[in-house]
Amino acid sequence: MPAPADRLARFRHLATTAAGSAVSLWIAFAVVHLWLGFLNLYGPGLPMGDVTLVYLFWVERGVLGAEWVGIDTSWVYPLLALAPMLAAYVFGPDLYGTTWLTLVMMLNAIALVSIIGVQERARRAGAAWWWMLFLVLVGPIALGRIDAITVPVALVAVMLIADHPKWGGALLAIGAWIKVWPAGLLLAALVALRARGAVLAAAVAVSMLVVATGIALGGASALLTPITEQTGRGLQVESPVSTVWLWAAAAGEWAASVYYDQGILTWQVVGDGSQLAADLMTPLLALVVLVIVSLGIVAARRGVDEVELLPVLSLALVMALITVNKVGSPQFATWIAVPVVLGLAWQAWGGPSFRVPAVLALVIAGLTQLVYPVYYGALLALDPRMLVVLSARNLLYVALLSWAVWHLIALCSRPRVVSSGVAAGAAAPASEGASS
Repeated sequence: MPAPADRLARFRHLATTAAGSAVSLWIAFAVVHLWLGFLNLYGPGLPMGDVTLVYLFWVERGVLGAEWVGIDTSWVYPLLALAPMLAAYVFGPDLYGTTWLTLVMMLNAIALVSIIGVQERARRAGAAWWWMLFLVLVGPIALGRIDAITVPVALVAVMLIADHPKWGGALLAIGAWIKVWPAGLLLAALVALRARGAVLAAAVAVSMLVVATGIALGGASALLTPITEQTGRGLQVESPVSTVWLWAAAAGEWAASVYYDQGILTWQVVGDGSQLAADLMTPLLALVVLVIVSLGIVAARRGVDEVELLPVLSLALVMALITVNKVGSPQFATWIAVPVVLGLAWQAWGGPSFRVPAVLALVIAGLTQLVYPVYYGALLALDPRMLVVLSARNLLYVALLSWAVWHLIALCSRPRVVSSGVAAGAAAPASEGASS
C-alpha cells in the first residue's frame, strides 16, 4: 500500500493533470468558436444567411410592423424560438449576426461546464474533446441556425437528468418549444428513466406555461402550425429520401429537377413519385418512432439499467428524426452531438461503448460541411462528385440509426432482471459528480 506521502503526491499529480486538461479544453473552446464565428461572418456560401436575413426579418416584422410570426401568423418554428431571435436584436440590426454568435457561444460554454464540471478535476473530458472536434468538422452551421440554441440546452439537460430529472425534463421541454427535435430526447427519458414521473411533470409544467403565454398573446391558432407547416412540405434536397431523385435529375430521368420553394425558403427536389414519397414520410416517421419507443419500453420492462438504455434509445430516436424525414437541413447533423456526448459520458458507468457512433458522427459532420456551405452550389448543380458525398453522408445516417436500433434489440433480448428497488445506474453519474 503506498505511503500517505506517495498517495498525496499522486493525487496532486492527477489534480494538476486534470486542471491542465480543463484549461486546454477552454482554450480549444475559444479557438473553435472564433474560427466558426469567422466562417459564419466571412466564409463562402453565406452560411449565416438564415440568421442575418430570415431571423432578422422576422424580428423586425414584429418590432417595426407589429406582426409577430408564431403569434399573429403561422410559423415553421414553435413559439419559444422567438426568444433567442429577439435576444440577438438587443444591440440592433447592424450587430444582429455577431450578437447571435455571442449568444450561442455563451450557451455552449454553459454546456461545456455541464460536461466537465467546475471543480478541480475535469469530468468527462473525453466527451468534451469529442464535442470540440465535432463542432470544427460540422463547420459554421453549428452556430448559424436556431438549432445552435437547442443543442446546448439539450446537452445541459442530458448531463443533469440523472441527478436532477425535473431540471432535465424542463430543459428538454424548453428545447422542444424552440425546435421540436429535443422532444425525441424527452421521449427517451420518459421511457428509460425510473424518475420518469418527475421528468414528465416538469415537461408538462413548461408546456402549459408556454401554451398559456401563447394564448394570452393571441396566438392560440398558431401554436400547432410548426407541425402542420412541416407536414405540407416537399422533399428537401439534402434529405436521405431525396437522394434517389437527385441522381435521377442528374441522369435526366423521372422528370426530376431541383427548385427553390419561395414559400418555405429552401431547395427541394421534384419528379415522378416525389409527392407520394413526401406524403408518406410523415406517417413513416411516426411509425419508426413508435417501433423504437416500443423497443425501449420492452427493454425497460426487462430491467435494463437506464445508464445502458437512455443513450442508445436517445440516439435511435434522434437518428430516426433525421433519417426518416423529408426535411434534411444540414444543421440536423448537429443534433447527433447530444446523444453521442451522453453515451461517451455514461459509458464509464456501465453504458455501452459509444466509440462506433462517435466515429461515424465525426465523419458525418465532415461530410455535412462539404455539402453545406462549402460545395452547396455544386450540389444544386447536380455535380456527380457532390452527389457521391451527399449519398455517403446519408448512408452514414442510416448506418448510425441501424447501430442504435440493433443495440436496442440486443437490450430487449436480455433475460429479465428483477429490480432491487435501487436505481444503481442512475446513482453512477451522481456519485462521480460528488467525488469531483
